[in-house]
Amino acid sequence: MLHSEPANGRPGDTTAGALNRLIQGASLEATPRQILGTPSLSTMLPRGLSVYVPFLPKAEFSETLAACHRLLAEGFVPIPHLPARAVSSMAQLDGWLSDLAGSGVHRLLLIAGDTGKSLGPFADTLAVLASGALLRHGFRNIGIAGHPDGHPVASPVELKRALAVKQDYARQTDSRLWIVTQFTFEAERVLSWLNDNATDLHPWPVYVGLPGPSGLKTLLAYAAQCGVGTSAKQVLKRPGTTRLLRAWTPDGVVDNLAHYRARHPDSPLAGLHLFPFGGLQKTAQWLHSRRLEADPAGDNDSLNRTQETGP
Repeated sequence: MLHSEPANGRPGDTTAGALNRLIQGASLEATPRQILGTPSLSTMLPRGLSVYVPFLPKAEFSETLAACHRLLAEGFVPIPHLPARAVSSMAQLDGWLSDLAGSGVHRLLLIAGDTGKSLGPFADTLAVLASGALLRHGFRNIGIAGHPDGHPVASPVELKRALAVKQDYARQTDSRLWIVTQFTFEAERVLSWLNDNATDLHPWPVYVGLPGPSGLKTLLAYAAQCGVGTSAKQVLKRPGTTRLLRAWTPDGVVDNLAHYRARHPDSPLAGLHLFPFGGLQKTAQWLHSRRLEADPAGDNDSLNRTQETGP
């Protein structure tokens, strides 16, 4: 799914129809090591899938670029992370963006990054936008992060102010934004966030981050690192958590999101974004299974046709 246009529902839409659109709007995150170390991505993932490439701490940009080249060669849409605080200079930012654009990458996810201290002149994503570098290199399709569980550093007021600045930037530069949330364990939390921020989020589509199938112990470890402790604590309070420690799947959350999408056709909720913490193969198998369930007679063509409506 090219993340640019809201996958608006239809009045009277069924839950099955809403589920189909959420699944068709799914994307996936994979590290450069996963991308470069998998023998054949095209036999594992649906054609045309958007694959996000995180820029991990202490990583090299060359790894991101190599992963994007591999994705393009196998018919996927690479969306690399651009962490503002990891950029050491304006010259480096221009170099990275030039290399990405020259290789055929035209979408990116703009984030502040996990580095506590900026390595260069960009303290946050707003500084990157203000630099004009994205426009110089033709990047007008930009993903930004959403935080249903809150942010470990920024307050809700600061997050709201930053979103308003980004929306102004998009309007002034004819850019298209979309929002990818941090991963969550609880549909209720992300739906409450969607309802509470409906005006601020409009008209940008929102893709809800979900962990793929994995052991819950693994997920809780990631949760502690990624600032989604509230959702993790809710999971631990559930009856039968000991059983869940053996295996987690996002099915229950996805089904609840589909129910909500069917009842709220004007919601910005547009799709899913999967984090394969339990392994790329497991998440790919889960996505394939849910796609068949949502559209038993369908094939990859529906995904490709959806993507052709993007910029």
